[in-house]
Amino acid sequence: MPPTTNDLPKNDLSGLPVLAAFAHPDDEGFGVGGTLAMLASRGARITLVCATNGDVGEISDPALATPENLAQVRQEELRQAMTVTGISDVRFLNYRDSGMDGTTDNSHPASLNQAPAGQVSARLAEIIEEVRPRLVLTHDPTGGYGHPDHRAIHRHTTQAFNQTVNQTGGAGNEFLYYVCFPRSNFRRMWQQMKDMGIEPPFASLEVEKIGSPDEAVTTVRDVTEYVDIKIASLDCHRTQMSPNGPFAKLPKPMLREIMSTEYFTLAQPEHAGPDSDLLAGL
Repeated sequence: MPPTTNDLPKNDLSGLPVLAAFAHPDDEGFGVGGTLAMLASRGARITLVCATNGDVGEISDPALATPENLAQVRQEELRQAMTVTGISDVRFLNYRDSGMDGTTDNSHPASLNQAPAGQVSARLAEIIEEVRPRLVLTHDPTGGYGHPDHRAIHRHTTQAFNQTVNQTGGAGNEFLYYVCFPRSNFRRMWQQMKDMGIEPPFASLEVEKIGSPDEAVTTVRDVTEYVDIKIASLDCHRTQMSPNGPFAKLPKPMLREIMSTEYFTLAQPEHAGPDSDLLAGL
């Protein structure tokens, strides 16, 4: 029988352990930053795991970092961002950023892409066994815009969840959610930016293939109450948030509107009904 969520008080979530596992510093902010801020503000015990150090990300201003120290700078940016969000337990798996599909970074021996089969999921399983989360959040199967590290952490986290929760005696009330970017929403935002003369993110990719299938979304959260925290947290990722980037050029009301709704797939337990959707019930 699927677990229900009525054992959680509506305001005090101090009894709720949470694990959020993402690929790069800043991944946590765009898709789930408002929900993380809500959980933290209500006392949930959140552990954030970042698989790579974002070594081959952008450098918005050469005064902020160099290619040689970008990994260390981005780690510190994530710690600062999580201080804003209210999360103190931040852990790095310290793999190298694999870069986008088809780049030479895919082949770097220290990259997440080259990690031995089972190694990453085993490390995540150890953290799950330690933290015993009731709620686990990670990337969806598409990786949002197809980044190989996003897709990898989706696979590894799902495997670790199945190994620890489903095979080794979880309490039966654990939930695994994938963070979604609905395809239709992305297409609409992309076109709005084009109409405003702003080059949208991932302009070189096929827009029809970016994002999660709309039908994959099971859970929608209004995070308007926490959107200011979400945006302030994202702003800590200074190397990635260029003042000339597409989001910086958006009118603030439009940016707030985009950031104020978050989308999820309830992946586990399977076949859960509305009364078994933990996030919807908070």
